Amino acid sequence: MGMSVTISAAVDGDAEQILKLQYLCFQSEAEAYGDYAIAPLTQTLEGLRAEMAAGCVLVARLGDEVVGSVRGAVDSDGTACIDRLCVHPRLQRHGLGGRLLAAIEERLVAERDAKRYQLVTGHRSEGNLRLYRKYGYTTSGSTERDRKVRLTSMTKDVGGKAGGARAVGGPAGSAAVGASV
Repeated sequence: MGMSVTISAAVDGDAEQILKLQYLCFQSEAEAYGDYAIAPLTQTLEGLRAEMAAGCVLVARLGDEVVGSVRGAVDSDGTACIDRLCVHPRLQRHGLGGRLLAAIEERLVAERDAKRYQLVTGHRSEGNLRLYRKYGYTTSGSTERDRKVRLTSMTKDVGGKAGGARAVGGPAGSAAVGASV
């Protein structure tokens, strides 16, 4: 009998597994842009723990193993910045990225009064762009980080279209779903 993947709030003891997963998942992003100094690959354990203390971090678990993660924080204007969405390569393309995205959106509204969502991904990250569009995000701008990377900003209002028939606030995928390059 197989085990189910569950999504829950991360606890301090998850930090090392999250960081290892992040390093694994963002290798393909680094390769695509020829830049291995991207933030997800240079983050320290202390930096991750500080983010966990200040924001909202969710993990997907398969038994005791962390197989997915996403984080978010809400600013004083109610904008929820979603970041570092990642799914273990062996579980990609099964809807887990979308489940994590919907779960963080729901949590940020319920616990932090988010009014809108914002995320950023690289312009060549087609899997990420597809996932975010499927969940109702629209391109709101782009900035050039350097000659190799143009970052695409995407936004969605709370209550905006979610993947499938479910709306944000309802009950609780893709390649290395990296929300930041």
